[in-house]
Amino acid sequence: MAMVGLFWITEDCVYVGAEPTGTASGVRLTKDGVETLGLGQGRFWAWDEVRGIDVRDVAVRSAARRLASMAFDSLVVLVTGDGEHPPAFTVRVETEHDGPVETDVLAAVPGGIHTPDEYDLSRALLTRLAAGATPVEDLLTWRRDEPEDVAPTRDERLALLRQWTTTSA
Repeated sequence: MAMVGLFWITEDCVYVGAEPTGTASGVRLTKDGVETLGLGQGRFWAWDEVRGIDVRDVAVRSAARRLASMAFDSLVVLVTGDGEHPPAFTVRVETEHDGPVETDVLAAVPGGIHTPDEYDLSRALLTRLAAGATPVEDLLTWRRDEPEDVAPTRDERLALLRQWTTTSA
């Protein structure tokens, strides 16, 4: 598994945000379509039923402010011993028959904070995925070709997002 922008990518699927565990809610993207997960959330739409995917409430800060926020959060955990779940954000799936469906997901990135360029490129990629301009299989193929124990650097993640938002299907 690897995190790129707002996405948690496995060999079989792509999650918007963190992969949910237990009854936690989440959104999974596969080559067949979009699925909401979690207690009371289990719905599926084939890609031809999806009109759009977008996100709200994502924590976005400059790289310097992100680092300062993460350092502060680490200090609070060190002093109090009280760790928190990563922050949640909302994924909105616009569907042909069901209209808009919203699901909260947990951020996969440490600290839950994304840089503006990661956020903008991730939103552009969600638009392209919903439109069929970038197939989910492109993300899955990249994950399968990468060593399991190697995480891409920040620059590599941004390059991947740029590639996925500019290539044609």
